[in-house]
Amino acid sequence: MAFGIKRKDLNAWKSAVRHGKVAFLTHYWLDDRFPHANTVTKAACQDMEQLIAWGEGHGLKKEWIHVRKGFPHFDLIGDSQKRILQKERSLGNIHEYGLYIDG
Repeated sequence: MAFGIKRKDLNAWKSAVRHGKVAFLTHYWLDDRFPHANTVTKAACQDMEQLIAWGEGHGLKKEWIHVRKGFPHFDLIGDSQKRILQKERSLGNIHEYGLYIDG
């Protein structure tokens, strides 16, 4: 279950994705399959080849891409979420959701 998404952030993410950018949308999330995680980041891009290449650069497999409502994306969860957001310097997401890497 997703919650805590601000409409302005969602609209900005959709716009960036539609314009061919790799964009991030982080929100609170609960799923019994991932009891250790309380946030997820959707890393999306309308250009599937660009998204695949971006994902490979972070060790993600193209088979992990979800295509829902015209927004192809990877779901970033847990340690990989923190590592990738830090590497991508998505500092707003890191600070807002407390996604700091220990050490």
